[in-house]
Amino acid sequence: MFMRKVNPSEYIITPGRPYPFGAIVSNDGVRFTIFSRHAKRVWLALFENVDDTVPAWEFEYDPKRHRVGDVWSIFVRGVPVGSYYMYRMDGPYDPVSGHRFNPAIYLIDPYGKAFIGDVDKGNMKSVVVEEEMDWEPERPSHIPMENLVIYETHVRGFTVHSSSGVEYPGTYRGLIEKIPYLKDLGVNAVELLPVQEFGERRIGRCSLITGDELINYWGYSNIGFFAPTHCYAVTAQRFEHLSEFRRMVEALHRAGIEIILDVVFNHTSEGNELGPTLCFRGIDNSIYYLLDKDGRYLNYSGCGNTLNCDHPIVRDFILDCLRYWVAVMHIDGFRFDLASILGRDEKGDLLSDAPLIERIAEDPVLRHVKLIAEAWDASGAYQVGSFGGLRWAEWNGKYRDDVRRYWRNDPHMHPTFATRITGSSDLYQWGGRSPLHSINLITCHDGFTLHDLVTYSQKHNEANGDNNKDGLDENFSCNYGIEGETDDPEINKIRMRMKKNFIATLFISLGVPMLLGGDEFGRTQKGNNNAYCQDNEISWYNWQLLKKNYDLFRFCKGMIQFRRENPALRKVTFFDGIPKYGHQKWADITWYNAEGNPVNWEGDDSVFGFRIDSAINDGYSLFVIFNNTPYLRNFLITAEPWRLRVNTAELPPRDYFERHQAKIVSQRTLTVQPRSMIILEAYNKNKE
Repeated sequence: MFMRKVNPSEYIITPGRPYPFGAIVSNDGVRFTIFSRHAKRVWLALFENVDDTVPAWEFEYDPKRHRVGDVWSIFVRGVPVGSYYMYRMDGPYDPVSGHRFNPAIYLIDPYGKAFIGDVDKGNMKSVVVEEEMDWEPERPSHIPMENLVIYETHVRGFTVHSSSGVEYPGTYRGLIEKIPYLKDLGVNAVELLPVQEFGERRIGRCSLITGDELINYWGYSNIGFFAPTHCYAVTAQRFEHLSEFRRMVEALHRAGIEIILDVVFNHTSEGNELGPTLCFRGIDNSIYYLLDKDGRYLNYSGCGNTLNCDHPIVRDFILDCLRYWVAVMHIDGFRFDLASILGRDEKGDLLSDAPLIERIAEDPVLRHVKLIAEAWDASGAYQVGSFGGLRWAEWNGKYRDDVRRYWRNDPHMHPTFATRITGSSDLYQWGGRSPLHSINLITCHDGFTLHDLVTYSQKHNEANGDNNKDGLDENFSCNYGIEGETDDPEINKIRMRMKKNFIATLFISLGVPMLLGGDEFGRTQKGNNNAYCQDNEISWYNWQLLKKNYDLFRFCKGMIQFRRENPALRKVTFFDGIPKYGHQKWADITWYNAEGNPVNWEGDDSVFGFRIDSAINDGYSLFVIFNNTPYLRNFLITAEPWRLRVNTAELPPRDYFERHQAKIVSQRTLTVQPRSMIILEAYNKNKE
């Protein structure tokens, strides 16, 4: 990209303004504003080339003229957009007191809107960017939470495999090329693993299988919180990747698909005491990080450090960042990684009413965006069911575990399973909360894929180079007789049936469903349940599997459509099971055992079903039956002109029928195959 060369002698320095922070472009120059309470000296450096280690120009701030309170600011007339810049800071080096200033180290701007270079090579630079506000004439209306179907994916992994068939694999543009696929599947929101600039740092070891050097593939190690990473761009010399990111957002919105960003405000890529000084550590370490009395980093993130989210400076930083992504980059929502850390005070204790969590929820710019919490952290906090307030939804880890355990046929799981699929009222029926506060998931990036969930009983993370010590040991998975892939037709038949059981369960559950990308066509990570460092075929989507497993894709697509057709599955309130529709005998939901009697929730029989009344479902009644046992069972259903929509035990195309294709079920007693699920539907024009 061409940038006009400027003679540094042309630069004119005048005092800046203390707010906003960052590199702010005006007609004839740039204002450079940065916070540091404990720095004694601050320098701005401009570089001609991204690989340069010595700046072309450097200016020291005058504390008497260029400092207001704790804010350092100058205006430099003549600096063009696209300039590379960094800071240096000098102050006390006293780790016990929390100070780690080093004037020899150039630092990137925490408010930088674009970055170029390689963190590992030490040449990452901040780039002066002029904000583009009006780049999308129309924005989609906010999709109600009850209608949301989330698809979690990784920008690079989604299309980088040679089988993807896109022109620009592994990029924002590549994702655009796959939007027709997402539309065909039926999802209306994508949740992207971190795209804030993280720099793909080497993690210091190689794969024990391939010998390849491992990198931070997932991206949960941010350093540039305001900037989309240049790693996923076709072209990124200065700030072209911002335009590519915007075009991706624009294309998703045109297709009626919202974009949710996975954001990481719990730690940074600077790590612990042995990590590099890149930004926050060199700007004001004692402000930005949680430290113990000896100045060591508190590690509630499991990644070496923890951001001091209860400090007003850090709170403002996070809020400014979120506002930027919404107002300037047009993002529709956020999923907060290890969100419990947002509610820890400066000692690391959990706060009952964390100011930051409330501020995010009530901020006027963020008032209508989706807020989703991973309501736990790496140090034992587990707040599923109690995070935040009415504005916060949560990844429901209990839903994931309990649904897995039921279908694995763990003892006495049917009462808990029934609670989970009806919105987890034990967690969310308080303080005005609803089923929509539950983000339901069977799988996610962190753990087994759906295929691996029914193929492996143990994790197989040897490729991560940590002797299989990383990742969760308990996955509530089952291999159904053989560990790993097999040619045994009976085992593969059971595994396919189980995948359909999980998919069908997800889309008939109250709450907001989230599908892990690739699960709809059997993506595998070969038993790796912690593929954070695998930028290779372990993590990449192999699109040949879509052709091989098209029947699974068809089933998943059908279940998404089924959910869309039945408003009772998208209820914003909990079922109560009480008859209340005049003379009608049916409650909104009624539970049955195989003999047609009420379910014994204290008993051991885990085969059961429920009926949903037509009065809350546009005139359609539903009857759903679950058999998680390895045995065939007969099930007595209520009298109704039922039509068969789903039977996970059947081979395609008889496993799923569209509404107009569904055939009438003539018998009152159904044979339910082992480890299977049946869904019936009936239209009641004249309600009883």
